[in-house]
Amino acid sequence: MKKIKSRLIYLLSSILFLMACSGGTSDVTTIKLGHTLDTQHPVHVSLEYFGEELARLSKGTMDVTIFSSGQLGNERELLELIQIGTIGMTKVSASSMEAFVPQMQVFTLPYLFNDSDHFWKTLNSDVGQRLLDYGRDYRVKGLGYFDAGSRSFYTTSKRVESPEDIAGMKIRVMNSQSAVDMVNTIGGSATPISFGELYTALQQGIVDGAENNPPSFYFSKHFEVSQYYLLDEHTSIPDVIVIGTHRWNSLNAQQQAWLKQAMDAATEFQKALWAESTQASLAAVKAAGVEVITADKSLFQAKVQPLYDRLEGQPIHALVKEIKALGESE
Repeated sequence: MKKIKSRLIYLLSSILFLMACSGGTSDVTTIKLGHTLDTQHPVHVSLEYFGEELARLSKGTMDVTIFSSGQLGNERELLELIQIGTIGMTKVSASSMEAFVPQMQVFTLPYLFNDSDHFWKTLNSDVGQRLLDYGRDYRVKGLGYFDAGSRSFYTTSKRVESPEDIAGMKIRVMNSQSAVDMVNTIGGSATPISFGELYTALQQGIVDGAENNPPSFYFSKHFEVSQYYLLDEHTSIPDVIVIGTHRWNSLNAQQQAWLKQAMDAATEFQKALWAESTQASLAAVKAAGVEVITADKSLFQAKVQPLYDRLEGQPIHALVKEIKALGESE
């Protein structure tokens, strides 16, 4: 009951904050967009680019107001604000979407994609579009994907190279059952902790490590309290740009077209920026003294095979087969 009450208080305070940020009446259609990342993060920079493109295409009749750095809450709370129509858009990880759109959990399966080409081929295919559309039943519409790279393990004081090295270690994961299952299957002890609390948790030894992509590892400053970064690249989970169906339906056909055009342009912009940021982030953490280790992925792939075996007979198994087939046809 206390948890429910605190969430209601949080949602109410977010609504009041947004009301205070609203100006008077205007001929400009403004869409409020919230996300959890720092303003220096390549995703935030790309969302700014999205807003600029939307303003350009609409000749200034549409714009985007961005609330960054978790001002409006974590990803789950942002999706809830989308559903009730308090904000119009958000950027969330596909793993956060799985609580609202169950089919999105397919992205959290480890070693699902052969490489970057297979990843983007899937996102741009009919499979990728269907996954975006599934959210309509939950009052959220996926507009497009951003690259979030590949997630790898990092540890504070123990050097790791193999699943055996990770056995028994407390590894922070997102609040995602799929992420918990993956780490536990590898042999670690999955520990869900909010991203905002993770630096302290690493510093104080509450967890022994975590997993994320290179830019997030760098921009979060987790490299300051982590000595090792193991490039095992276990999952490639895209970010999803989401608009509430209520907000989408309030726009006319031309406005919807501008929004989609701006999204397509921002996707290409972000894809290039992400590649640059990944290389720069790895170079920066190495310069700071972090040892970056290249993993033998086959050891990890063998360890997580039980996760795929359990999918037999489940609805998501068909999606996995479609995605795997796209990789085989490359």
